[in-house]
Amino acid sequence: MSLEKIVKIDQIEIVGDYKAVQVRKATVVTDDGVELSRSFHRHTLSCDADISGEDAEVQSVCNAVWTDEIKAAYETFKEAQTNP
Repeated sequence: MSLEKIVKIDQIEIVGDYKAVQVRKATVVTDDGVELSRSFHRHTLSCDADISGEDAEVQSVCNAVWTDEIKAAYETFKEAQTNP
């Protein structure tokens, strides 16, 4: 019997006008190669988030899609929400 637990990012999605990045991590437990369980954890990052603690792949995606124009548009949107 050889139990193994693997945690990996299995999905990265970009959604919305301000290119929010949704990250899904899968936790898979196997016994001799046979999957016993699988669970997921999701979190979302907006373009003003600190991504220094994120996986390198997630950082690469964020840096690619979060252009200066997207960041400026998001700041304008946030200001409009707080000062109607």
